[in-house]
Amino acid sequence: MYLLGYDVGSSSVKASLVDVESGECVASAFYPKHENTIISRKAGWAEQDPQSWWDNLKLATSDVLGQARPDKVAAIGISYQMHGLVCVDKDGNLLRDSIIWCDSRAVPYGDAAFKALGEEKCLDHLLNSPGNFTAAKLAWVKENEPEVFYRIDKIMLPGDYIAFRMTGDACTTVGGLSEGMFWDFKENRPASFLMDWFGFEERIIPRIVPTFSEQGRLSASAAAELGLEKGIPVTYRAGDQPNNALSLNVFNPGDIAATAGTSGVVYGVSGKVDYDPESRVNTFAHVNHSKDDPKLGILLCINGTGIANAWVRRNFVPQGVMYDEMNRMAAEIPIGSEGVGVLPFGNGAERMLGNRETGCTMFGLNFNIHTWKHLVRAVQEGIVFSFKYGIDIMEGMGTRVGIIHAGLANMFLSPIFRETLAGVTGSTIELFDTDGAAGAARGAGIGAGIYKDNNEAFASLKRLAVVEPKDEARYAEAYGLWKTELLKTING
Repeated sequence: MYLLGYDVGSSSVKASLVDVESGECVASAFYPKHENTIISRKAGWAEQDPQSWWDNLKLATSDVLGQARPDKVAAIGISYQMHGLVCVDKDGNLLRDSIIWCDSRAVPYGDAAFKALGEEKCLDHLLNSPGNFTAAKLAWVKENEPEVFYRIDKIMLPGDYIAFRMTGDACTTVGGLSEGMFWDFKENRPASFLMDWFGFEERIIPRIVPTFSEQGRLSASAAAELGLEKGIPVTYRAGDQPNNALSLNVFNPGDIAATAGTSGVVYGVSGKVDYDPESRVNTFAHVNHSKDDPKLGILLCINGTGIANAWVRRNFVPQGVMYDEMNRMAAEIPIGSEGVGVLPFGNGAERMLGNRETGCTMFGLNFNIHTWKHLVRAVQEGIVFSFKYGIDIMEGMGTRVGIIHAGLANMFLSPIFRETLAGVTGSTIELFDTDGAAGAARGAGIGAGIYKDNNEAFASLKRLAVVEPKDEARYAEAYGLWKTELLKTING
């Protein structure tokens, strides 16, 4: 018996097939093989055709089913790119392309709501500023495309839409509504005060279902398109960052999940409903959140992570030196990079810095002693120190940092990066072999009752390495110097 998981990203759609008994991922595939098209008709706009998600999902499904009989798939789970807006009419037809997570056109709409409704009320009820999230995107559609807005029967997040294509049943989750700014944590219901201000009718919100539950069954038509059996239940869905945490078995307060690709994310679980008064980090319902037993995901995003590391390699490292060799040679430089430091904020406005776009700064550079190796180490240390700065904000909200869980991929392949993160936070880092699609498959097993809980679902999760903190005083000194420079920059 198998579980089928999907990760619907903006770059590609990945499918993973997990064997229930062994917990092993027996097959995975992704499409397209190049990055999926993002439509950008104006600067700051980013849209995708939801049909492309479905088309790529079909291709990925066909590949993984080469390893299993379709009638052996017991349940389906879905992870998806967060904050997107999908609009359908009463017949379920798409009304426009999806405005996706990295589209920035809705910022003025969210800011206006934040000011008009009151910052304290928004943070107290939504735990975030309305910002550039899904509700603000819908407000843009209402004002700029009224002919589309008044034909909307239901709005959906990307994962809701994929589930709808599978089952014909429009539904969503509390977690999904919270990431779109449609959930009122204080009233434990859809955020009518924000929807009324924007002029949205509550009927556009699909039926709300638990994250782990039967959320519909595969229709005959969808089964025929996917090469699966009719009636397979969809039993789990979550946004990509909560799902990444689930994939690493991060469920409880004090557990931390981290990723470090082009951008970086630190995602911590809190046991109380709270928010950052300056809205520098986001708070959403975690996969196991409930009113009576709150579990909130505190999400810190750093834009300049892998992109900064790739930039320094491309521009300063001798040609032909690959990442492994680059990391090994840069590790010869002592902690603190002998005084040179980098504020790696060169990839747009950083929410953690109050939405400032400071640009990247190098400081302490000495032409007589510093080499490209120093710059590589300084960039990686600077990325980690930006994580530490954000983790301090999270800890100020009461989110205790215990063990940091991460996949052994991207920046976590660098010993400098992971040792600096362990040393400066004082945390143990555990590195695992997993991905979002395999996590969604295991989530489906929980939702279907095949696994009794997350511990059983993730019992076979492979821990590849453990990094214990060391040299904490030296890292603390280097971080102190870095933070001093950061505060000079953001305080003028």
